[in-house]
This record gives sequence, structure tokens and C-alpha cells, in this order.
Amino acid sequence: MSSQSDAPLRAPSEPWIVLKFGGTSVSTRLRWDKIAAIAQRWRTQGRRVLIVVSALSGITDKLKAISDPNADAALRGGVRDEIVARHQAMFSELGLSDHAPMRYWLERLDALIANVRADAAALAWQAEVLALGELLSSTLGVSYLNSQGTAVRWLDAREHLLAQSLPHQNVWGRYLSASTTSVPDATLNAHLAALGDVFITQGFIARNAGGETVLLGRGGSDTSASHFGALLQAEKVEIWTDVAGMFSANPRDVPDARLLVRLDYEEAQEIATTGAKVLHPRCINPLREARVPLAIKDTNHPDLAGTEIAAAVVDAAPSIKAISSRRGITLIAMESIGMWQQVGFLADVFEHFKRHGLSIDLISSAETNVTVSLDPNENLVDTDVLSALCADLARVCRVKVIAPCAAITLVGRGMRAMLHRLSGVLAEFGPLHVHLISQSSNNLNLTFVVDEEVAADLIPRLHALLIKTEAMRVEDTAVFGPSWRQLYTTDHSVRAAPWWQARRDQLLALAAECTPRYVYDVSTVRARAQALRAAIPAVDRWFYAIKANAHPGLLREIAAQGFGLECVSPGELARVGSALDAPPGQLLFTPNFAGRDEYAGAYARGAIVTVDNLHPLAQWGEIFAGRDLMLRLDLGAGRGHHDKVKTGGAQSKFGLALDELGQFQQLAAAHGARIAGLHAHLGSGIMEAAHWKDVHVQLASIAERIGSVRVLNIGGGLGVPARNDEMPLDLAVLGAALAEVKAAYPQFELWAEPGRYLVADAGVLLARVTQLKRKGDVRYVGTDAGMNSLIRPALYEAYHEIVNLSRLDESTSELVQIVGQICESGDVLGSNRRLPPTREGDVLLIAQVGAYGAAMASHYNLRDPADEVVL
Repeated sequence: MSSQSDAPLRAPSEPWIVLKFGGTSVSTRLRWDKIAAIAQRWRTQGRRVLIVVSALSGITDKLKAISDPNADAALRGGVRDEIVARHQAMFSELGLSDHAPMRYWLERLDALIANVRADAAALAWQAEVLALGELLSSTLGVSYLNSQGTAVRWLDAREHLLAQSLPHQNVWGRYLSASTTSVPDATLNAHLAALGDVFITQGFIARNAGGETVLLGRGGSDTSASHFGALLQAEKVEIWTDVAGMFSANPRDVPDARLLVRLDYEEAQEIATTGAKVLHPRCINPLREARVPLAIKDTNHPDLAGTEIAAAVVDAAPSIKAISSRRGITLIAMESIGMWQQVGFLADVFEHFKRHGLSIDLISSAETNVTVSLDPNENLVDTDVLSALCADLARVCRVKVIAPCAAITLVGRGMRAMLHRLSGVLAEFGPLHVHLISQSSNNLNLTFVVDEEVAADLIPRLHALLIKTEAMRVEDTAVFGPSWRQLYTTDHSVRAAPWWQARRDQLLALAAECTPRYVYDVSTVRARAQALRAAIPAVDRWFYAIKANAHPGLLREIAAQGFGLECVSPGELARVGSALDAPPGQLLFTPNFAGRDEYAGAYARGAIVTVDNLHPLAQWGEIFAGRDLMLRLDLGAGRGHHDKVKTGGAQSKFGLALDELGQFQQLAAAHGARIAGLHAHLGSGIMEAAHWKDVHVQLASIAERIGSVRVLNIGGGLGVPARNDEMPLDLAVLGAALAEVKAAYPQFELWAEPGRYLVADAGVLLARVTQLKRKGDVRYVGTDAGMNSLIRPALYEAYHEIVNLSRLDESTSELVQIVGQICESGDVLGSNRRLPPTREGDVLLIAQVGAYGAAMASHYNLRDPADEVVL
């Protein structure tokens, strides 16, 4: 089974591609056909190919069972039979006829089982047993590809990967988690080029200086491929697996996690080290040293772009690329006044960890406390080991074990440059018990250690904050690709193109008359209103929150669709009165910290009035005497895409605290006011249908205790996806959820009050490019629309799609910052956006501004805000 030959050497004229395939990728004939196709595709491009394979899926675990020193003969015999049967079945599936190559390794397995070693050679015996999985799979692969007409040679990895002994490495590590070096080897390159064009070799295995088989440890096949890539100075190493690459979070926890199209070596290593399983961190350094690019690809979907890992881009903007997590973390907190300024204290403490074979991961220190973490992936952290460690440490300090914990890590280049923008993240950790915070010295990660039980709910919220918000991420298709949901869910429906694409010429003509200019499409508003009513029949009355956009043309259309109008000020009530003759029962007044006259005026206008504080009843009770009112409650927690749109919880000014409900009822009774309805609106931009179901249930249960309530208003906040990778709110699911609650509480009428959901997509903002600027590697595109026309990006860190409408069909090749004319550093409409080469006078279109755009405009800097046109 040797690759050696006496053939004369010829200089390698074709570069190498190294392909690594994991266990699932080599376990069926169909997968081997894909391997052959991938290799052949590279051959047609003039590349030589080295294929590195793992054992068939599940075989390494069976070999581990055989090599377990505590296994008895019966167990080993039974597992041996399973291994033989699996490979014979694979042999038959591949349609092979020559048993001799496979039989050689199966007979070697039998010989090893017959000569179990339990002495000093036990680890060498274990390594040889475990190596048989890769030796068998590579042998089957060579036989099959040759039988299918692809000329392939078998290569013994142990002849070329030599393990190195490391300082402080124990005997177990030298045999079962060995390290090897890989300096580019021109002689090997030429030798293999003389032998053939396509080779198959084994991952996971190497040889030591004594000629014994050793293993490269967990993730060893990835590491083998990277070492071969470095040895051959390959053009690229491709890791083929069952996912498209690295993602911005674990897709099992966050289905909207984005594919990371490009990373540098250091970022990829951090993501792998801090929890990602798709790539082993040990495989990256050999390629980084040799400057060989690495790609992660999906065997089942070879045409997907995958993740490319290479050297850092000099002008890359700081951004958080991923959120990783590791569970099962154990913290050891050590406290003693004696450690303060004591020379050698930490050295003495760490000596105890070394003696017990424990590797420390994170460290946090203070004058009298040192806390460290132990990662179960790198340590045998069992009760006996911890007890012995704590007994030793207790001689010099007080010891506390905190477990189980989870380490949640934010990864991205330039982490320190983004610390000032992490207020939203810190707010998420506020209610939690954070045991340790670590900011890495390499400026690539920030880690929080929390109780393990909170990690599952916390990670999706952090991902939404950090990867989806404008302030944290680079909106660059060269970095972020499609989401996991887009790539792998069965729903492949194509989202309809936005209305403004089909009306480009009309919009350019409107921009020629005047910019900046808001343009609204009434048909989009109409469609949204009709969709809500059709999908959610459980809602008895709909109200439109006119603060989103009070343009008279839109108000008339929304009222024509049967919606009432929810107002928050006398000005909005007046706008409704001038724009249309809304009947009294269709007006809802929901102020906050309003003056006495506003409540009286709303009642005079015939509006349904909402109160959210004790003060109005306590001080102006006569206004409410004999009248119905709605009571807005704070249910204890806010929701939404940004802290500034969360309208629940003690830090929000909205709603009556639940512990004041009894006092409010007493005041209402004293003044003869009737609590006819309950209202709760906890935030905006919410995409989970379960939220409104929870609000409905909570309000209904409170209403039953009050007795006079006939209406439940579950508020608005229906989210609108801003990017193509975000999934829209499922109206059918929301409708079913509300219908279920209403069936349980049929005595209550159900109201809702959407605002942004109806009008956001209906509006665009047209702006003209005024100037271009370059400062170092940063390019700026200036426009005549600024934060005085659209304040949402500055106020909420909101994302709006921005395109060059004048050059809509051109390639978006430039990374730019899109800014306005206002004298404020925060006057940024879009950060790190891709546009085509842009010129003065081009028209930019800012999408999804129908809500809270013109409604929040100002004359700041004495500049006129954008005007408005309704189509």
C-alpha cells in the first residue's frame, strides 16, 4: 500500500488543490460520485488534486469502543463484526470486485484485537486501531474511483506527516493528539507530480520519529488537509462537509444566521476556537503560515459559494462577524487578600491546575480574586478531578466552583473600536448573572460567561442586535451571504420585487423636479391593510397608529379599508379632523404624560381615551367621571429591534406598573370612571407571532379579575423585514394564535393598532448625490438628504436599503459610507454599503421609509426636510 515509485521526477507545472471530505461525505456511493465530480472539475482547470478523507461516519466511534482498555473480548468481537459488515456493505454498494485491498486492513484489525496491549505500548496500540477507519475508507475510495475511470493513486499520509514532540506534552498527547509541522516541501511536490495527478490519502493520522502510528486528535482530518496544503504550497485547501461554511451563529440556535462568505485566518480561528464545530482551529495555523487560502464547502450543494478564509483585507471595516457559544463551562473562583501584590501567587495556583492535567481557558483577575474557566472540550472535568483540585487550592485561598456555565463570544476584527457601540448588548446582559467578562488581547473577541440555562434564549437576541443592526455589521455581500434559513429550508418562495423597481423611470422624473423627496405608493398600503384583515379575522377592530405617517392621502386610504385611527396628540386629532370625517368611535387617543386639557379635548372630540398613569385620575378625576377609559398596562418587559423602541419594563416611560393596578381601580371607582378596556404595546419591530398571543393571554387574565373590561387592545409593533435574509412576520401563524386565545376568552372584543407595518414599504426617499470624498481607505458619498429628513438610522441604528437609482443595473463594486448635509457626526444614512461607481448628480433611493420618515423630520440646521408625493 505504498505510494513510492522509481519513476523519474518531473517538475510540477500544475498547482495543487487539496480536498478534504468528512465521514458523511464518504459514506455512500452517491457521495463518492460527487467527490469524483469535484476532483474532475479541478482537473479540467489544470490542477492536481489531493483528496483527504475521514473514516466512514460512525466508524471512529466503533474503533474507540474496541480500543477502550476496559472493553472485554465479547464487546470487541461484536463491534469488530459491525465494522466488517459496514465496510462489506459499502464495498457492495460501490460495486467493487477485488476484496484484497480492503481485506488487508480488516485482517490488520483482527491482529490488533488478538494482541491487545495494556502495558507501556497501550497508547501506540490504540492509535493503530483508531487509524484503521481512514485507512479503510481511503482504500475503498481509490478502488471505486479507479473503477469509474478516474485514475487515482493511494497515498499513505504517515509517510509524509511526521509528528513533533512538544514541551510539556504528556504521553497520551504524543500518541492520540500529536502535532506536526509542515514547511513547504518542493521535493514532495515534485515527487507526487511525477506519480500522478489525483491522490487519495487519510486524515487524522501521522507517524512519529520511531515509525509508530499517531493521531492528530479531534478534528484531525481538517488538520491533515491543512498540513498537506502547506507542504505542497497548494493553491487552495477545500474542506467539504455537510454545511455551506461558517455562519454568524450556530444555525441550530439561530436559523437566520448568515453565511460568512469571507474571513481572515485570525477571525476564522477565533470562531472555531470559541465554539463553531464546522472547522477545527488547529487546521488554520499551517495554512496561515504558508499563506494558502482555505474554503469550506457543502458536499450536497457544491455550487454554493461557501466560506473563503485568507489573509486579512487591509481596508476591512471593524465589525462583529459571529456569535459563538460553548456550553458546559466550569468556573473556578479563587479569593484571598494574600494574593494582592504577592510575587508568584498565580504561578503557585496554576501549578495545581497543571498537576491535575487541567488547561485554563479564560482568566479574570482583581486585587483579591482570580477566576478562571475550564473548557470541557479540552479537559477531563469530572467530580473527582475538581474535588482534588479544590482541596489543593483551599490551602492558599477560598475556592468556589460555578457550573454549569456558558461562554458567549462576540468575534470580529477591530473589537475595541466597537466597544462604544455595545450598549444594546450590555443591556441584554443587565438582568443576568454575568460571572466573567474577557476581552482578548488580539482585539478579536469579547466573551461573557453566564449561567448555561440562559444561553439558548440569549444568543438569538444578541444575534439580532449585533449582526442585523446597522451599527454593528458590515452590510457587504463580500462578507455576509444568505442566511441558513434561505439556504436550507424547504420554503424557496421568491419574495416579490419592491414596487419602486417597476416605477424607476417615474421616480427618476420626480427626482428631476425636486430632491430630497418622499414618494408613497398607495397600492402598497392598500394591499397591506387588506392582508391583515384577511389573515387575522380574530381582531374585531383595527386602528392605524398615525404617528407612523400622517399624510392625508394615506390616512384616507387606510380609513377606506375600515381602519380606525389611533392618535397620540391634539395635533394628530386635528389632522384626522381635517383630512377626513372619522366617526367618533373610530378615534383612539393614547397619549403619554399629556396635560389635563388634552384628555378633556379628546373626550370632546368623541375619541376613546387611554390612560397609563395614576396621576390623571388622582389629580383630574372629574374629567373621567362617568366615562369609559382604556387602561394601558406595562406587562413588565419590552420587545423590539432597538432599546429606543421598547415600550415595556421599568426603564420605559409607558404603561401602568402592574403593582399599581389595585390603586388605579380604586381611583376609577372613586370618580365613577369605568375601565372598559386594557391595552398593552411593548415595542416595535417584533417578528415572532407568539408575542401577541402572550399579550392577549396576559390581558385576558387581568381583565377577568377587573370585571368591567370588554375590550383587549394588544397594540402594534408588527415587524417589517429590512433585509432579504430576514423572514417576514407569518400572518397566518399570528391569526391562528390569536384565534386560539379568543376562543378561550370569547367575552372580550379584540383590537390591534399597527402603524409601521402598513406604510413602511410604501415609501421611498429620493436623494441626489452632492459630493464624493475619500479619507484614507474610507469613501464617502454625500447626499442632499440628511438626518433632518430621515433620522431613523441615527436614532435607532435602523437599516434601510439604499441603491443608486441612476445606475441600478451596474455592478455594486465600491464600499462606501452614505451621509447627509447636516452638521452632525451621526448624520449617516448607511454605513459600509455597496454601490456602483457613483457620480455627482446621481439619484439614490432609500427604501422602506414610509414610516417614521417624514413624520420625524425637522428643520435642523435650518434646512428644509424632504417634501412628499403620493402616487
